[in-house]
Amino acid sequence: MAQELDETETFSYELTRAMAELGLFGTFVSEEFGGQELDYLSYVIAVEELARVDASQAATVAAANSLGIGPIYYFGNEKQKKKYLPKLCRGEMLWGFGLTEPDAGSDAGACRTRAVLDNDSWVINGSKIFITNASTDISAGVTVMAVTGNCEASRKELSCFLVETGTPGYTAQPMHGKMMWRASNTSALYFEDCRVPKENLLGQQGKGFHQMLATLDGGRLSIGAMGLGGAQGCYELALKYAKERCQFGRPISTFQANAFKLADMAMEIEAARLLLYKASWLKDQNLPFTKEAAMAKLYCSEVMGRVANHAVQLHGGYGLMKEYDVERFYRDQKLLEIGEGTSEIQRIVISRLVGAL
Repeated sequence: MAQELDETETFSYELTRAMAELGLFGTFVSEEFGGQELDYLSYVIAVEELARVDASQAATVAAANSLGIGPIYYFGNEKQKKKYLPKLCRGEMLWGFGLTEPDAGSDAGACRTRAVLDNDSWVINGSKIFITNASTDISAGVTVMAVTGNCEASRKELSCFLVETGTPGYTAQPMHGKMMWRASNTSALYFEDCRVPKENLLGQQGKGFHQMLATLDGGRLSIGAMGLGGAQGCYELALKYAKERCQFGRPISTFQANAFKLADMAMEIEAARLLLYKASWLKDQNLPFTKEAAMAKLYCSEVMGRVANHAVQLHGGYGLMKEYDVERFYRDQKLLEIGEGTSEIQRIVISRLVGAL
């Protein structure tokens, strides 16, 4: 099914409902607001296991939780939580996080989407791009970061707003032709004199950048989980194939060059798992985890790149064919080094936190 959905670029409502029935939405949210009230590590493991099979479904769950539910749960007021979280935690609707813009990717502070207070409403103008879960039939809205002060200032005042689907002036347009995560929903968002009630401000005015950074810390653990799970899936496929494929009269897994590849894959996956689980444990203990989250995201993403490359090599020519899952894993990996902070940005974050910069 994963191959078919990938080939047709189809978002699966059936699988989304099934994942909701398993309790994969709102895993870390308290029962008071309809969540499962599990720890963050449990959520990370759930994303990891999904990514072992299909990165697109893992992306749907990861974005719904860390980017959709997370900001509302951590920064929303009581009224906002009660209004949105129960349905989001049941998977009845999805929510996006509007951060990236055509000219504001790694430099998120270059945001040009603007919100101006007009009596009892905020009027939003601007655009976002590469936003997950924003244009499905069950997408209920997005959290949007916008400039609420001088748009040309060197240190802009940024705030976040809850914008519901169907709000006049707000349009979510699906994006197609992706190399990876082809069965997940990706959108471009447009705001043209989009008017939202004053109460749709998320948290305090001017705290949007802080909210964004905190959201990305948790989201990086999700991306790490996708890298770890994807690497595990690639490794299992490669090991199975190498033990079955015979050349020169014996399984190719018995040749030292290939056996060493498999050994390196297993070793790096185990190291990645320990790093990711430690970072998740730190978050669960309410201890600083920004550095460890960046390390986990970076390492797990790049480990999957190396593992996927070895897996395709072990499959030989068959690894280049769509009928073999390693071809899809190979494509799906690349976004992990780009989304929610590129590998280059992670190295900058880590360098600063260890005192090198």
